[in-house]
Amino acid sequence: MTTTAPPVKDRPGDGGHGAPAVDERLLGDSTLRKLLGRPELGAVVGALAVFLFFAVVADSFLKASSFGTVLYAASTIGIMAVPVALLMIGGEFDLSAGVLVTSSALISSMFSYQMTANIWVGVFVSLLVTLAIGVFNGFMLTRTKLPSFIITLGTFLMLTGLNLGLTKLISGTVSTKSIGDMEGFESARKLFASELTLGDVELKVTILWWAVLVALATWILLRTRFGNWIFAVGGNAEAARAVGVPVRLTKIGLYMGVGFCAWVSGQHLLFSFDVVQSGEGVGNELIYIIAAVIGGCLITGGYGSAIGSAVGAFIFGMTSKGIVYAEWNPDWFKFFLGAMLLLATLLNAWVRKRAEATR
Repeated sequence: MTTTAPPVKDRPGDGGHGAPAVDERLLGDSTLRKLLGRPELGAVVGALAVFLFFAVVADSFLKASSFGTVLYAASTIGIMAVPVALLMIGGEFDLSAGVLVTSSALISSMFSYQMTANIWVGVFVSLLVTLAIGVFNGFMLTRTKLPSFIITLGTFLMLTGLNLGLTKLISGTVSTKSIGDMEGFESARKLFASELTLGDVELKVTILWWAVLVALATWILLRTRFGNWIFAVGGNAEAARAVGVPVRLTKIGLYMGVGFCAWVSGQHLLFSFDVVQSGEGVGNELIYIIAAVIGGCLITGGYGSAIGSAVGAFIFGMTSKGIVYAEWNPDWFKFFLGAMLLLATLLNAWVRKRAEATR
């Protein structure tokens, strides 16, 4: 069977005497145009700049053993940056994400210790609670129509108070009891806090969790209907609702994703040491958001990627450990963090303008 190409008309304005114009719909995107259209391009350029910078100023930065340390630092941020990035693409924030990680670890530890149950019972209860908190955030957001900033700020304050109050009430101190000798601890530790040695490189299992979550989130965003819904509600929620997108379900699902990843991070925190301090996690929510922004997510929603959040977290990992390898005062870390945020945001804005200009 053969097909006949449709006749090509002259381009408007050529007066019918110019070269035949080609229908722009038949033109394939060039590799450069596709590259410029990627949200994580600015973060990749920034990551290369940070890598080259510390490779020059810190001799030990390029050692193989240092690579595993940098990846581990990046993974502890990246696991939470993935759902936070999806939430931002959906047009919302979660200021309770950092404290929720600590809540997850506290629930697993205290439930298992007080109930003298197998540690996996506490881990399972913790998963249910973190998912329920995600449902609570999403439900309150969609029912009250209040900004996510207000809703999750309230959750943040409540969790902060519960973490401290319940820990002191049950344990008598600001930290949990040791659970290292309880049944199921070793098997849970293998899943959430084990490590693998490859030559001179020591890799934590969190790196594997991070990679799997980034791959899963990328598949959801680019290959599923739910991914289309995320971009739609982040771009214009009312327009999305008008064409049949379940906005409420989508946003509740995104907050449940934050709850699930907070559970993973919390279990790693618990099984790395077997005790948890109730005041940990405060302030980390801003780091997760910054990693997503550096990775190309727009604060206004509707634009971004999971891979970009991974690159943003990797920049965090290189900077935090690069300062140590360069033997600088770590007090300057926040300065570099702020500078990177500004530079990455400006670079992303410039890249998007260049991409739009080439269309």
